[in-house]
Formats: sequence, C-alpha cells, structure tokens
Amino acid sequence: MHDQPSRVPGVPGVPTVPTVPGVPAAPELFTWEFATDPYPAYAWLREHAPVHRTRLPSGVEAWLVTRYADARQALADQRLSKNPAHHDEPAHAKGKTGIPGERKAELMTHLLNIDPPDHTRLRRLVSKAFTPRRVAEFAPRVQELTDGLIDGFAQRGHADLIHEFAFPLPIYAICDMLGVPREDQDDFRDWAGMMIRHGGGPRGGVARSVKRMRGYLAELIHRKREAPGDDLISGLIKASDHGEHLTENEAAAMAFILLFAGFETTVNLIGNGMYALLRDPGQRRRLQDSLAAGETGLLATGVEELLRFDGPVELATWRFATEPLTLGGREISAGDPVLVVLAAADRDPERFAEPDTLDLGRRDNPHLGYGHGIHYCLGAPLARLEGRTALAALLGRLPDLRLAVDPSELRWRGGLIMRGLRTLPVEFTPR
Repeated sequence: MHDQPSRVPGVPGVPTVPTVPGVPAAPELFTWEFATDPYPAYAWLREHAPVHRTRLPSGVEAWLVTRYADARQALADQRLSKNPAHHDEPAHAKGKTGIPGERKAELMTHLLNIDPPDHTRLRRLVSKAFTPRRVAEFAPRVQELTDGLIDGFAQRGHADLIHEFAFPLPIYAICDMLGVPREDQDDFRDWAGMMIRHGGGPRGGVARSVKRMRGYLAELIHRKREAPGDDLISGLIKASDHGEHLTENEAAAMAFILLFAGFETTVNLIGNGMYALLRDPGQRRRLQDSLAAGETGLLATGVEELLRFDGPVELATWRFATEPLTLGGREISAGDPVLVVLAAADRDPERFAEPDTLDLGRRDNPHLGYGHGIHYCLGAPLARLEGRTALAALLGRLPDLRLAVDPSELRWRGGLIMRGLRTLPVEFTPR
C-alpha cells in the first residue's frame, strides 16, 4: 500500500497556470502528494488564481473556486445549476458528481443534482421525515453503537480507527435510522466498504455493490409501504405536501443518497478530526480536560473547528453555469462546470484568523464544511451528533491514544469530492 506512484496512475500532473516571472511555480493538483496535503496548493491558488479553469483527472475541464467570499457567493448563486444536463461536455462526461451509480435513471432524482422548484418540493418533503427531533431521539442509539465499537478493541491496546470505528459507526447508525433490519446491516457495510475503497467507478465490484444496494432499497421501500414503522424510510414514504408524495423512485434515490453521502462524510469527520487531534497534543488535552470537567461547550465548537480545519468534503458537488456570469473576476461561460473548493475557502486568511492553526475554541467560525444556501447538507445534524459522540468517547475511554505509525506512512483517499484517511492505526493502554 505504501509503494504508490508519485501521482495518480495514468493522469499526468497538470500545472494549473503558466509560469509568471517573480511568482512561485504553480502547484500540481490531483497527485498523491496533493492528496496527502492539499493546503499549500490551495493557498497558492487563493493568492494567484482564486477562480481558475483546470483539467480534472477525468479529463473534464472545470473552474475551481478557492476564496471564501467567492465560494459563498457560488454556493448560493442560482445561475449555477446542480443539474448535469446543463453541462456542455460529451454525454460520457456527464453525471460525474462522485456518487456511484448516478447514471442510473432510477437514482437520478435526488437533492444533489436538481434545482428549484423540484429541489424545493423534494427537500420540503424529506425535511418532514428528517427532523431535529428525530436526530435528538437517536442520540442514545449513537452512544450505544459508539460504546459497542470501542468495546471491540479497547482491551487489545491497538486498533485501526477507520475500519474498526469511523467506518462502521455511521453505517450502522444510518441503517438504523433508515429502518434497515439489523440482520441485513452487515450487507450494507460490505457494499459501502466496496464503494468507499474503490470510489465511484462504473465497473466491477463497485457496480455490483451499487446494484445490490439499489435493489435492496427498492424492495425495502415496497415492504415499508405495506407495513410502515417509525423509521426514516417510512417517514419518506408518508411525507406529503399539499397532497404530493415522493414516488418510489424518488424515495429510493433519497434513501441511497442519505446512506452513501451521509456515511462517508461522517467517516472522514471522525477520521480527519482524530488525526488532527493526535497531531496537536495541546488541543487534545484541552478538549480532554474540558470533557473531564463535565463541560460540553468546547466539544461543540471543537467539532465545528475540525470541520473547518480539515473537513470531510473537500469540494462541493458539481455546479453548471446556466448563463454567462462573472465570479471572482473571471468570465464563466454557460455550460461550464464549477467546483467550489470548500477546503480552500475554509482556510482563507481573509475570513479566518490564523486559518492554518487548529483552535477548538474558535467562535467566529462560519465554515462551509457542510455547504451554504439551499443545498446545505440535510444530514449535518446527524453527522455532528455522531462526531461529538465519537470524539468524546474515544478521548474519554482511551486517554493516552496515540498514532501507531509515522504520519508519513498514512495514505489518503484522494477523490474529487471527499477526502479522508485510508487507515488510522493507533495504540493505547488496554482498558
């Protein structure tokens, strides 16, 4: 696993801008080195090419938006559509939003790739089933899952926090919330594991996993329609607005997107967050002392700071210009894809004081980790609950948690949308 090439296989590093006298050379994007630490490259882009057109590893050309003010504007600009039909690339390039199986028609109608008024209708319907009350009532189950996973390795003195903790926790949590029976949840863990390990490719095991998950969800929705329960899928089926209901395809697409997008963001929130704390002993002790004193304020602000400092979503999902527009002083043509780089915007020194410093008590922190505007992440409350619960339990039960390898040995999943560690080996005193 460690003998990886210096760049993404088969994709040459592309200098993003021409060399300019007196200006440091442009960084290479989308290499393995970039995936390990993209922040120096993003700092260069913010300063020298804040809205820049580049070629992605897929071959598609897109605009990268890296400054906070421009990013916030773009996320709320309704001239930037979520519908891939507005993209002027050839048909084979459309639909590449990082969601496996998106080209399948039965999964196309979901909140990540539609605009008002359809988006408004769907989000309003889904929000009826995905309420703050439901998330709050789910807290004891999240705590139970968290404690059970830690019990599985606490006496051993070592663990991989990704595969043994950060990955299974949100999978089992969202399965419970959706209403997937316990006896079927290991299948979901296997399918999701295939997708997260190998990305959104259309072939082989990933395609089979998507097909099996899609088929299972369609069957489960049919069963829930006949015998509804107190779960999210039943809520999706029952949700109505002025007599309108979700179709079965819409409900299946929504369940799929909640499962897939919801679990991977939480895997990376926990993994990236714990890694940041393990590399900053002072901030970790600060949080441990606060938790030991029975305080929760620092935990709440700390999760927000970890979302800003090294969040789970590196780039917001695709947007496409429906008409010519100006963004950050650059002219963007109709049909052009636009990618808002959340990770770059959230370290913009024009908006955040000492942006490269982790400060768990940071108060002025309007980060974009879960987006902005009408497409703000619907599952953010659940992800925050899982993040707070996971960090508090790990730091409380395993107080001397430490990295088991040198940071240089860790490898990152360098996808276009998400960014997270492949593994996070740790050691601790057995408990």
